[in-house]
Amino acid sequence: MTKNLRMKAARAAKDLSQKDVAEAIGITRQTMNAIENGEYNPSLKLCIAVCKVLDKTLDELFWEG
Repeated sequence: MTKNLRMKAARAAKDLSQKDVAEAIGITRQTMNAIENGEYNPSLKLCIAVCKVLDKTLDELFWEG
């Protein structure tokens, strides 16, 4: 898996830290970091939760095209 730079950019655009997003969806900052770094493959439910916090679609954050 590769780093999710789109997620990082979306998070930065909303001026949110990894900790802010993690707390909003009920995971640890370390898990959020692992998702962004491509070290953890999140469930669909978790992907949707991240998208809701960042106001993005699944395609915008997770689709590799």
